[in-house]
Amino acid sequence: MYPDTKRIRNNRLTLRFDDYEHDLIKALANYQGEQPSTLLRQLVLREAAAALGLSDGEIVSAKAA
Repeated sequence: MYPDTKRIRNNRLTLRFDDYEHDLIKALANYQGEQPSTLLRQLVLREAAAALGLSDGEIVSAKAA
């Protein structure tokens, strides 16, 4: 059913935010029309790629491969 079973998102991490941080995340997610969890996932992966010196294009091509 899945071409690559390692791509199934079943690994969970927990983050805790104070009220001000949570309000900021909700506002940004609402502004972009996304769910807060989706927004945070994208932000975390973008920052991780930047820390490794990868560009967004390299991340997308690595996902497709």
